Amino acid sequence: MTEQQQEESSAVQQAVIKNRAGIHCRPTAVIVKEARNFDDEIMVHAGDQSGDAKSAIELLSMGLEEGATVEIRSSGPTASASVARMVELFETEFDFPPRDD
Repeated sequence: MTEQQQEESSAVQQAVIKNRAGIHCRPTAVIVKEARNFDDEIMVHAGDQSGDAKSAIELLSMGLEEGATVEIRSSGPTASASVARMVELFETEFDFPPRDD
């Protein structure tokens, strides 16, 4: 086993989306920003779809709505911490003010 493999770990946890409007642009921006703080590979799975938590396009294309269950998988040196933070964010009821268009 290489030194890098010894340092890496993996973690998996499920989260239920609680935000009334689902994971739209603004929650996605928060999630991506936080995910990029980790050196881990963080993937989000829902049904037959999956996306990189560090990619806004991939998360948005998943169409994650309130009540959906996602599985978050992370591998890397801080896998447990990154999964815990992602679960916290996916389960956040974001309170963004409505946009005036």
